[in-house]
Amino acid sequence: MNTTTATTTTNATTPSPWRAPEISLRWWPVFLRNLLVWRKLAIPSLIGNIAEPLIWLVAFGYGMGALVGQVAVDGVKVPYILFLASGSICMSAMNAASFEALYSAFSRMHVQKTWDGIMNAPVGLDDIVMAEMLWAAFKSIFTVTAILFVMLGLGISHSPKLIVAWLVLIGAGITFSSIALIFNALAKGYDFFTYYFTLFMTPMMFMSGVFFPLEQLPSAVKAVAAWLPLTNAVALVRPLFMDQWPADWWLHAGVLAVYAVVAFWIALALTRKRFKA
Repeated sequence: MNTTTATTTTNATTPSPWRAPEISLRWWPVFLRNLLVWRKLAIPSLIGNIAEPLIWLVAFGYGMGALVGQVAVDGVKVPYILFLASGSICMSAMNAASFEALYSAFSRMHVQKTWDGIMNAPVGLDDIVMAEMLWAAFKSIFTVTAILFVMLGLGISHSPKLIVAWLVLIGAGITFSSIALIFNALAKGYDFFTYYFTLFMTPMMFMSGVFFPLEQLPSAVKAVAAWLPLTNAVALVRPLFMDQWPADWWLHAGVLAVYAVVAFWIALALTRKRFKA
């Protein structure tokens, strides 16, 4: 009888991992810690994140662009290099945020046990997850800012609305870092992330209008692609590259916001389960 009562009391007092986030300003020292560590490897990290999207841009934008010529976007003909650039910069935000929230965050959480050390200080797990999400988003916007300057130098677009596109890419970085943290909480090793990149990110790259218009897809695939986060990021950024305001911007921004909020909550709950917090 006493054992049953004790068990019932323990279960009653155990907080649910799905409770509301308990965020304080103590996430900032964790964010700053990641920044100070990253400063030692900033140049090679930046070169690695910028080189791949620029290779895509040069190879496909100038190489295939010479064959394709122009692409119709909402009835407007634009050079293929502009079409590709506006999509690939969204893809770069996705890749940079995802890589940081997966491999680097997993190293700090599981391999190096950095999170355990931080929680010995008066910093909660929720603040750590919040800091990791914002840090991954910061890494992505650092990357896309550098790419944006290269695109400006190449004369791909000089629209003043690129400032708004930069703000949209910040939101995209937050969305993709939140999604990636779900898989970080589930992972038992680095090999697990292959599923995320192969089964989620790679198909999304080809279904979101980065390399070719969505109108080329079958109607069933197009219906699914319309709700992917990368599709909505591209739908917001591409018109801004064309010096136009995106149609139905509230819908695309809302989809990204819902993904970010729901994914962060799920990632936080799964991380709490992993740490039994």
